[in-house]
Amino acid sequence: MHLTDIWFLLIAVLWTGYLVLEGFDFGVGMLLPAVGKDPVDRQVTLRTIGPVWDGNEVWLLVAGGATFAAFPLWYASLFSGFYLALLVILVALIVRGLALEYRNKLQDAAWHRRWDLAIVIGSAVPALLWGVALANIVRGVPLDANHNYTGNFFTLLNPYALLGGLTTLTLFALHGAIFLALKTRGEVRDRARRLVLPLAAVTVPLAAAFLIWTQSYDGSWITWVLAALAAVCLILGVLASRAGHDGLGFLGTATTIVVAAATLFVTLYPNVLPSTTDPAFSLTTTNASSTHYTLTIMTWVAVIFTPIVLLYQSYTYWVFRTRLTRDDIPQVKPQTTAA
Repeated sequence: MHLTDIWFLLIAVLWTGYLVLEGFDFGVGMLLPAVGKDPVDRQVTLRTIGPVWDGNEVWLLVAGGATFAAFPLWYASLFSGFYLALLVILVALIVRGLALEYRNKLQDAAWHRRWDLAIVIGSAVPALLWGVALANIVRGVPLDANHNYTGNFFTLLNPYALLGGLTTLTLFALHGAIFLALKTRGEVRDRARRLVLPLAAVTVPLAAAFLIWTQSYDGSWITWVLAALAAVCLILGVLASRAGHDGLGFLGTATTIVVAAATLFVTLYPNVLPSTTDPAFSLTTTNASSTHYTLTIMTWVAVIFTPIVLLYQSYTYWVFRTRLTRDDIPQVKPQTTAA
């Protein structure tokens, strides 16, 4: 296996880890109004992701940095062509981060309502647009002979990409609902569990349609097997959650995201950004990569530091593994002010 292949695999792993971990963060944020019917329940909901959400975003930073270092032409074409979409995602992530940090700085009902809305929007927008972006990467975008993007923002909003966006939006919401059932007790858990079946009823057909459509883009028997496995894991995860096995349910949706991401990256390889203008203009793991020397140095750095990061983040999840209840929240009644 060449170093370019190793780094393509590592970047795929980084993006997959981000989607699994940040996916339930986005889901919790989107479901905040549905599961948090009073200030205490909303506090319980947000505390499930409080210790981990910023650590989960590190996967995005590392994935972006690895893409820049290992495949600079891929990074350049991707970030220039997807500039406006990525800017919208960045703003949404910033607003969401501010909301999670500042929401409890004041005990004021209007203040909480505004930041709660920011959390919902800041979670839903990236959940939708990351699916749109990944779908466009697999489908391809118009590139010229110099690998410059020649389309515009609306070029990215094609039917396949929008279906991808709706798939990640609903899948992350389902993932978040099962995560809340796993991490809480009482009313929040009950409400989250009641949302699983309606969300699954929307997610399953969308995900199936998206993965089947994906097979038209250089699909193979391997991607068909992976797509079928993703569907089975999703259904089993929903059934486990409905049966009260929250851990197995969460494992099911997490595995679904892993296998679905594998389907996309296997379909994409050896391209990293196909050109819909002319296949000869496509970026591949070979023509988009850095020098062999650069990849060698980066590989040693990854071998040393990746296990350290994984151990640290695993330790964080272990420390905050207990379920949360209303009893864990200080009973402070917010002041009522005009909105």
